[in-house]
Amino acid sequence: MQQSKSQSENGAASLLEAPIDKTLVKMTVPMIFGMITLMLFNIVDTFFVSMLGTDQLAAISFTFPVTFTVISLAIGLSIATSAIIAKALGANNKAEARFDGAVALIVSALLVIFTSFIGYLLIDPIFSLLGATPDLLVYIRDYMAVWFIGSALLITPMIGNAVLRASGDTKTPSIIMGGAGVINAILDPILIFGFGPIPALGIQGAAIASVIAWSFGVAFILYLLIIKRKLVAWEKCQQSFMSATMKMLKIGVPAASANMLTPIAMAIMTAIVATYGAHAVAAFGVGSRIESIASIVVLALSMTLPPFISQNFGANRYDRVEQAYLISLKFVLVWQFIIYLVLIALSGVIGHIFAKEQNVIDVIKLFIYILPLGYGLQGIIILTNSSLNALHKPMHALVLSIVRLFVFYLPFAYVGSLIGDLKGLFIGALIGNLCTALVSYNWFKKQITQCQSNISSQTA
Repeated sequence: MQQSKSQSENGAASLLEAPIDKTLVKMTVPMIFGMITLMLFNIVDTFFVSMLGTDQLAAISFTFPVTFTVISLAIGLSIATSAIIAKALGANNKAEARFDGAVALIVSALLVIFTSFIGYLLIDPIFSLLGATPDLLVYIRDYMAVWFIGSALLITPMIGNAVLRASGDTKTPSIIMGGAGVINAILDPILIFGFGPIPALGIQGAAIASVIAWSFGVAFILYLLIIKRKLVAWEKCQQSFMSATMKMLKIGVPAASANMLTPIAMAIMTAIVATYGAHAVAAFGVGSRIESIASIVVLALSMTLPPFISQNFGANRYDRVEQAYLISLKFVLVWQFIIYLVLIALSGVIGHIFAKEQNVIDVIKLFIYILPLGYGLQGIIILTNSSLNALHKPMHALVLSIVRLFVFYLPFAYVGSLIGDLKGLFIGALIGNLCTALVSYNWFKKQITQCQSNISSQTA
């Protein structure tokens, strides 16, 4: 217990005092490995489901915007959890941080259960609205019925990992995510195609594999947080359950709303792509999952940068906040361009791995040639959003997300589709990301300057 406490305190101290670049690298590298295996949830599911046929691949592609809506709620709540706990630790309020963690676990579970229940009741209307045909709805029901029922198990590991990251520990969350990814990868082929006495469950087997993997994550994270490290506790402090809940929701609701805008935009994009046929939807679904892997470093940074910013925010170290933000942006622009070149070189191989039909392969290659060019710009947007939430400015992050998706990304993509079909749609989306990246950078610089001015006026 003493060792765990010491580790927590040392982690907090390092975020306030250690060299910024080395600290971010130390926190981010473990997250990258953990997220690679986590992202394999989608890639492995897509690969094995693609072996069932184009209809099944199109069906699971239709599910992505909906499943990501629930995941976005969980991500938003985990962002809030990390922000409030890290700020409390930065201000040396450890009892408050432990109580906030306990409240976050309870409230988040209740919200995800409610959301998934509504989604379960509305499976047919939702996917019919997205453009799914009756023959695809059969496969979608098989997958989503299990996914919605089991999604309540998804939130606890995500919130628990946010508590760990807020204290400066990114190694353990990466192990938890990686373990879940490995379990899912092992179970997928067994449950999808059958093995020995286990029957072939088809696309439904992919959903069951995910739920089982989440269950292992729940058991481990609760043991770790409550018993071993005692990072969450229902102990007396200077706040009530309701005040702690409202504090979390003040950040969590806008953050979740901002994250939910992405699957809504994806749903609209999927509906537009669906007008070009099932092969286009299947390829777009593959492209979306490739994007998840290609942006793995950005996503890892978006999970490690906020605890760093929030702790330094709690300690009024805005100089370190700004330096960390700028270092991260410069890195992702260079890194994502390298990833783009790699994807171009491997585009033909990737197409043949995930598709058998040539028209699907052609659209996958078209996607790779255009959209990944803007992943660095997308990284600027993602990191700016996470940084604004870490500064406890969730409404700014929400407005920025609205501007990105509904002022630039979707309108430019739609106009592009009218001009140049699928190629024009992808180019329009790329231009939308460029415009938003410029807005994002200037937005954050304005906010950090305002924070520094407020501190100067208070100390004057």
